[in-house]
Amino acid sequence: MRRGEDGDIGARGLRRVLVLALTALLSSTLLVVAGPGVGGAHAAALCTGHKVRTLPFATGRAVVYKSRGYVCAVTLAKRTGVRQSMSVSVQARGSRAVVDSGRFTHHAGPVTVHAGHRCVRVKGHVGSKSVSSGWILC
Repeated sequence: MRRGEDGDIGARGLRRVLVLALTALLSSTLLVVAGPGVGGAHAAALCTGHKVRTLPFATGRAVVYKSRGYVCAVTLAKRTGVRQSMSVSVQARGSRAVVDSGRFTHHAGPVTVHAGHRCVRVKGHVGSKSVSSGWILC
C-alpha cells in the first residue's frame, strides 16, 4: 500500500484493509460452522463415551458409544436435509428397548440405556433400509 506524503494510507488503502479483514473473518467462521469432518463429529457430540461400533447400511449408519456402563446410540442418515423416517433403539438384555423414531432430517437419537455388564442390541433405520446388531458388547 502506498502512503501519502503525510504517511496516511488514504481511503482506498483503508477500504482494502477492511475488505481483507472481513474476508479472513468470514473464512474462519465458515470453517468453524461447516468445517471438515462435520458428519463424524456430530455423532460424537450427541453421545458421550468412546465409539465402540459403527453399523453401516445402505441409507445410513448406527453409531454406538459406551461410557461407564451406559450405552448410547444414534442413527445418522447418508442423505441429510430431507425429512425422512428414521429410528434408533438400544436394548439391554433383560430390559425393554429405548426407542427414538420419527421423521427427521439428519439423525434419530441419541438414546441411552444403563447396560452394566449386560449385552445390548442396537437397531437403526433410515427410509426403507435398516440394520440390527444382534447381541453385542457382552
